[in-house]
Amino acid sequence: MEVENPGPQALPGKLVTVSEEQYFLEGPKSRSSEFLMTLRLVFDFIRGFRVLHFVGPCVTVFGSARFAERHPHYELAREVGKAVSQLGFTVMTGGGPGIMEAANRGAQEGGGNSVGCNIVLSTEQQPNPYLDRQVTLRYFFVRKVLLLKYSYAFIVMPGGVGTMDEFFEALTLIQTRKIKNFPIVLMGKSYWQPLVGLLEKMAEAKAIDPADMDLLLFTDSVEEAMRHLQTHAIERFGLLRRKVPVRRSWLLGE
Repeated sequence: MEVENPGPQALPGKLVTVSEEQYFLEGPKSRSSEFLMTLRLVFDFIRGFRVLHFVGPCVTVFGSARFAERHPHYELAREVGKAVSQLGFTVMTGGGPGIMEAANRGAQEGGGNSVGCNIVLSTEQQPNPYLDRQVTLRYFFVRKVLLLKYSYAFIVMPGGVGTMDEFFEALTLIQTRKIKNFPIVLMGKSYWQPLVGLLEKMAEAKAIDPADMDLLLFTDSVEEAMRHLQTHAIERFGLLRRKVPVRRSWLLGE
């Protein structure tokens, strides 16, 4: 959706186009406009719920879209995706390129299920080719809810501000007990070392509880990460590695 923006930054005689999200976040709109926006949000959620309803217990892998094939981070994510699938989990990602593609690719190579929650961006992000099921969403916060909703663990690969946003979203929800104490693994000790130092300073300043650090595993070892998931996801939550027959509804988009 494009709309005229008559705000103070508009140049005389020139229309400034804004995205649907920008328009929504500019402040109060007409009641009808905000009602229609609410319907779009609800539709995004319903579509995501229907597509992902039968994906099974997931592990979500976060990471940058910018690391291409043959980059060490890409290869590590591919190895992670394969190992996670061999534990019996579905690998879930943001559905795009880079680390997301690598994890989904590894999942398929490991004989497991691979799903993605893609996002519509101004520069179109296409779903990667290693997805068994995928949904493309309009809104980032809907996407984050879905990435969290179906997962029993989170693996954070090297990434940028989007990856940091997803990591802290998961950590905050666990810390505040909005979701269960699911394990979070940060892969790449040298990459994440500055973040570790910052979190330790927060704990020293009593901005966070020192026990919050126990929620995290920092490692370079895929084997250590999988042992952590075995103990803190599979055994803690009593997950069973078995296929459950399901009846999908075509009318519901399943």
